[in-house]
Amino acid sequence: MKDLKYLAAFTLPASAAIGVYLQGYWSFFTPFYAFFIIPLFELVLPQDSSNLNSNQRDIKKNKNLFDWLLYLNIPIVYGLLAYTLWYISSHRISTFEIIGLTLSIGIVLGTNGINVAHELGHRLRSKERYLGKLLLLPALYMHFFIEHNFGHHLHAATPEDPATAKYNQTVYSFWVTSVIRQYISAWKLQLMLLKKNERGFFSIENDMFWYLIIEALYLFGVFYLFGSLGLFFALGAAITGFLLLETVNYIEHYGLLRRKLASGRYERVKEVHSWNSNHIVGRIVLYELTRHSDHHYKSSKKYQILDYHDTSPQLPYGYPTSMVMSFLPPLWFKVMNPRIPSEMIVR
Repeated sequence: MKDLKYLAAFTLPASAAIGVYLQGYWSFFTPFYAFFIIPLFELVLPQDSSNLNSNQRDIKKNKNLFDWLLYLNIPIVYGLLAYTLWYISSHRISTFEIIGLTLSIGIVLGTNGINVAHELGHRLRSKERYLGKLLLLPALYMHFFIEHNFGHHLHAATPEDPATAKYNQTVYSFWVTSVIRQYISAWKLQLMLLKKNERGFFSIENDMFWYLIIEALYLFGVFYLFGSLGLFFALGAAITGFLLLETVNYIEHYGLLRRKLASGRYERVKEVHSWNSNHIVGRIVLYELTRHSDHHYKSSKKYQILDYHDTSPQLPYGYPTSMVMSFLPPLWFKVMNPRIPSEMIVR
């Protein structure tokens, strides 16, 4: 039964479905649930720093249940998105409700969409990576696959990484710099990969070009089926989704810096270069993303077997609570800045 705890991740799309069904103030139920109810649970429930033993790890690593809990997000995300698009385009609904539903569906695209895509994108099987890209599509963030796997994991906790927030940088500034720099970085990485494989820009292997076409077709399909209101809703939900991702990026490496060696290269990524959280609710609803230190230490590790390292810097609160705190920069700086080792600060 303990393995089924990750079903709690589906409470986020369930909260959005409630908002679509009840409307009115309930349209904002998902942001309220994500940024008030979950943080409240994190504050009152204990942390869990325990790790699996080797036998438990071997059993859980190969258990298909954990994979299917990820795959199930695909019909849920797309089904919820399609139903909401149909509903708002075929019923009279207030602007207030549309804003609430845009935020709600956007949060689902960020958590059950991009976050699950991130996990699948690290898998060794091509089919799972394709499923990951499918979940990136409605957030219009398919380039994340290239930049994250070939850029972020190489440059994390260095000034060269767009997804590492600098010391005293606000989350709002980070949204702008990270979104723009990651997209540019994805193109640079794609061109490098094409050159390495002796392929030209118009090669079928130019994934960035395909991502542009697929995302454009997606938006055209939304406009064709659901009109201009549906198109604006899809764009708003996508922006909400990828800004949620960028907020997570912000707290994952804020202020941390890898040491530069005499050779001019940076030291390898260690457990100390990512913020970790053992707050149980955030761990479950985000598929153990909060054990980010171990994920960077060995990115191929599946979410259900990630470990806690006592050498990792620890967030005082869980990821959902930390995200809320980041929206208030003076509070974020007051709480987080003293926790950063002076020799690791990204300025």
